[in-house]
Amino acid sequence: MPTIITLIFASILIFFPSHAIAAGGTSQYKPMLSYDNAELNGQDFSGKNLQTAVFTTAKLDDTNFSGADLTGVVISSSTLNRTNLHGANLTQGLLDQVRFVGADLSDAVFTEAMMLRSTFTDVNIAGADFTDAILGKLQQKELCKIATGVNPKTGISTRDSLACK
Repeated sequence: MPTIITLIFASILIFFPSHAIAAGGTSQYKPMLSYDNAELNGQDFSGKNLQTAVFTTAKLDDTNFSGADLTGVVISSSTLNRTNLHGANLTQGLLDQVRFVGADLSDAVFTEAMMLRSTFTDVNIAGADFTDAILGKLQQKELCKIATGVNPKTGISTRDSLACK
């Protein structure tokens, strides 16, 4: 039950952020990047700052996000076939109904990410850090079968971050 409440609260914050108004009446709010229903197959976002970007039903096959800052990103109902997320930071991201197929997630940071209802097929997670990420038990079990390495940024082993037995 706490997981459902957390997911609902996070969704509300992401989709309805409050606007900060300064004393002079000007907005200090920076709109998030939105890639809803976008065709982004093969695009190169490597090393880019995409904090709080929203990718809803986006086509992200063969897209390069290596080394990108995706802190607080929302990726929903999207497929990431052969997508490169090597070394990307997805801390506190919301990855709902995402299908990772043949994706490179090596050395990526998924700390405190919500990844329920996402699937992982033929992925590379060597050195990925899933510390405090919210995953289903089946997801965790499947990822533990292939978990190896230590994240170069956080120093946490992939197996430890997934609480593998």
